[in-house]
Amino acid sequence: MAKDFTFISGNEKKAVQLKLWLGLPVRHQKLDIEEIQSLDLQAVAAHKARQAYAQLKKPVLVEDVGVTFDALGALPGPYIKWFLEELGGEGLTNLVARLDSQKATVSICYAWYNGTDMRFFEHSVRGSIPPEPRGSTDFGWNADFIPEGSDKTYGEMTDDEKQPFSMRAQAIDKLRAFLEADD
Repeated sequence: MAKDFTFISGNEKKAVQLKLWLGLPVRHQKLDIEEIQSLDLQAVAAHKARQAYAQLKKPVLVEDVGVTFDALGALPGPYIKWFLEELGGEGLTNLVARLDSQKATVSICYAWYNGTDMRFFEHSVRGSIPPEPRGSTDFGWNADFIPEGSDKTYGEMTDDEKQPFSMRAQAIDKLRAFLEADD
């Protein structure tokens, strides 16, 4: 049964958002899994899903996110975590302010894997990087991204305000449709 999976993440906030927007109970577990180096979110997520399944021997769901700056092509992509760790939100916005364009795309890829079948649920959102972080800085790069159609960063939005603009919410909608089709 597709709904019987464990969400693998060391980030409790990601698990809370998944439960909230999926509207279903979700088991969550942190595992020590290796992340491959690739700019391809599907490749990264698939590798993590296979490793998680090998450890648990039951269906898993993993996610990977990326942020790309138009002026840098596919970068930083999945390496955004390391950019933030090294530069911080303010350093990130300062870097992008020096580029020819402050336009960016945020992307997410969920990979559901049951040992034989791998399914991907993805979504991307266009937007821009503000001159400085705005709003809550306690969830990755949320204070550093303004989705198109909004004048607020994700970090300035409530969960309800964020949902129509969120790449995570849109990908979760696709995941929900898959899980409900399995009933």
